[in-house]
Amino acid sequence: MPPSPTPRPPALCPPVRVLLGPGPSEIHPRVQKAMSAGTVGHLDPYFLEVMNGLRAMLKQVFMTDNEMTFAVSGTGSAGMEAAVVNLIEPNDKMLICVNGVFGGRMADVAGRCGAEVKVIEQPWGEVFSPEQIEKAIRDFSPKVVGVVMAETSTGASQPIEAISEVVHKAGGLLLVDAVTSLGGMPVRVDEWKIDAVYSGSQKCLSCPPGLAPVSFSPTALEVIKSRKTKVQSWYLDVSMLANYWGSERVYHHTAPINMTWGLYEALQVVLEEGLDNVFARHKLNSQALKAGLNSIGISYAAAEGYQLPMLNAVKIPDGVDDAAVRSSLLNEFGIEIGGGLGAFKGKAWRIGLMGHGARRNNVLLFLSALEQLLATQGYEFGRGDSVAAANAVYEGQSSG
Repeated sequence: MPPSPTPRPPALCPPVRVLLGPGPSEIHPRVQKAMSAGTVGHLDPYFLEVMNGLRAMLKQVFMTDNEMTFAVSGTGSAGMEAAVVNLIEPNDKMLICVNGVFGGRMADVAGRCGAEVKVIEQPWGEVFSPEQIEKAIRDFSPKVVGVVMAETSTGASQPIEAISEVVHKAGGLLLVDAVTSLGGMPVRVDEWKIDAVYSGSQKCLSCPPGLAPVSFSPTALEVIKSRKTKVQSWYLDVSMLANYWGSERVYHHTAPINMTWGLYEALQVVLEEGLDNVFARHKLNSQALKAGLNSIGISYAAAEGYQLPMLNAVKIPDGVDDAAVRSSLLNEFGIEIGGGLGAFKGKAWRIGLMGHGARRNNVLLFLSALEQLLATQGYEFGRGDSVAAANAVYEGQSSG
């Protein structure tokens, strides 16, 4: 007998969400519109011109003149792999700073490349001092030092410039994870002498996940060109990608055309607003959120003075049911926030105010919803009024 027919799955109808988690962020309407435009070939003259424009805008956002600045076809993790596999050959030494999930992931990738990996660690939520890294370099003499600028798992913001001085004084290369920071705070690639940097389209650039902006310094490119072994990944080999993104336009792979439309428009939106204005907007909304949360007794997980403006990791109050709050936020209010990872699992909420999502209405909506849910769990926050506290920050900005 013929098999019974399988019922067809239901029609696609995604729910409307307010994305205030660690990513993806809310997509800007202009980006959504751009991605619905017609598709052309990946070697079409029009697409090649868009690639040129995309590179030019990425250089502005990365604050660099690096010619090898482009978008890897893949998520931020593909950008991470691209940076590591091109710089690392088997038995090369790589020092990696781990104070959260994504430093650990970088170490995993380096190990898979055959690197001799040395990890130095800080407690989650804390950052590294240049002195710590200088000592580790002295003891290990690495070819590459990897550090996460914006640790998405903890909300910690790692200063880069002083670390760069230490790394280059020792003759090493500096690799920086800017997945969460790019487009939300300054990433000064040239000024800080970053040799390789990667990011993702789905955080502060307010584009869907699928492209990973990267940039390699001239020094990094010389290291890649002088390799004794082939890059371990054919797909992520910068020497071949350079021929596709450069003037020769040698076919390498079929690029994600409509994702490229989206990232192109996302960068247009950022640069039209102006980088300084974008950074100020992220900072203001983070300050308002922090004031609101502090007013009801909720503190931050990352060390004071090193807290990210776009990813706010906060401590879950004692006695509050983590999963119940996040589930109710999603199902009753349509708001997504992130739970804790690793050492922060069940102990922290990760609240993203990224890109288009970094807006006053989102901050006030979240605080109002959170207060209601905390009250139903019997959490007492006294005379605290989180919405009023946040509004005071906004009003102070307006009057200032």
